[in-house]
Amino acid sequence: MPAARVPSHLAIIMDGNGRWATRRGRARWMGHVRGAHTAREVVAHCARAGVSHVTLYAFSSDNWKRPREEVGFLFDLFTSHLDRQLATLLEHGIRLSIIGRRDRLPAALVEQIAAAEQRTAAGTRLHLRVAIDYSSKDAMREAFARVDAANGDLPGEPLLPDVDLLLRTGGERRLSDFLLWECAYAELAFLDVHFPDLSTADLDAVFADYARRDRRYGGVQVTADAEVAAPVGAR
Repeated sequence: MPAARVPSHLAIIMDGNGRWATRRGRARWMGHVRGAHTAREVVAHCARAGVSHVTLYAFSSDNWKRPREEVGFLFDLFTSHLDRQLATLLEHGIRLSIIGRRDRLPAALVEQIAAAEQRTAAGTRLHLRVAIDYSSKDAMREAFARVDAANGDLPGEPLLPDVDLLLRTGGERRLSDFLLWECAYAELAFLDVHFPDLSTADLDAVFADYARRDRRYGGVQVTADAEVAAPVGAR
């Protein structure tokens, strides 16, 4: 990838796994398997490009509405994927954190998550966060409750670093209760490609577009020439 300004924090809504499989006449679970492979490639590419934080939306709190068989398969996939990728995360200095509720996850998965977080805690190259049973509204409610309990003082860091770039695949144009607070000033990118087909070339194109954007955070940059040329009454 050519040298370019990349986001410090990239968040991805990995949408379109099931539709990717359905359009190919395959079972939906095959799309999730392919999506897990794509996620590995995305994280590796971001680490090489110099991205510091990647947050992946893997399972929202609303996804419990999906068929029981699909939900069960997703949790099995999380478990097996985590087990297989732990050595790679350690080798490349990638820290893993899981955000979202844990009280509704299978006990074995919760134990595995805690062990993986502990073993990768020293990773400094990239901080990978995976959102499982996650709701941004719930996260904000919890943070506000903690502030109230601490008499206005914010204990710890209940929310994530600000998102610089939010990418959603699958052709949809919505945030779906993902990092609503952290995305207050995020640049947004929407791709029609389903997540399993997301390529490193697609990522490079999104990063190049991001690098061209002028992020002013509500302000405006006025040049000296523009100030001199302004009418007296407008100064």
